[in-house]
Amino acid sequence: MPFPTMLVSSSTFRIVASFSPDTAFTRVSYAADCSRKARRFSLVEVRSDKDYGPAAERRMAAKRTDYFAAGTLVVWDVDVLRERLVRVYRTSDTDNPIIYRSGEIAEAEPALPGWSMAVDEIFR
Repeated sequence: MPFPTMLVSSSTFRIVASFSPDTAFTRVSYAADCSRKARRFSLVEVRSDKDYGPAAERRMAAKRTDYFAAGTLVVWDVDVLRERLVRVYRTSDTDNPIIYRSGEIAEAEPALPGWSMAVDEIFR
């Protein structure tokens, strides 16, 4: 079974030419010929003060569209400044996130099976 790998900082990697997430979890697997294949499973976007309002929502939606087109399974939209919640978007329903708030446990299924994180831990 492949091991998950976490990549941090949008300055060090790009998913598509125009966008790069704040954090990405990938899974690397090896074929019989020892060649390596990486697949983007889960991405995290942490909102900054410029990521609010109608124009910002359109930019965030465009990023998610590009991420999903590149093979991403799950995108977390972390609102650290206003609502303090996590919206989890999936390829299976890209327009309707599951919203996790304080006191709840967010997950990244099916990208990272069995992995979860308390929302309160994110905002400590």
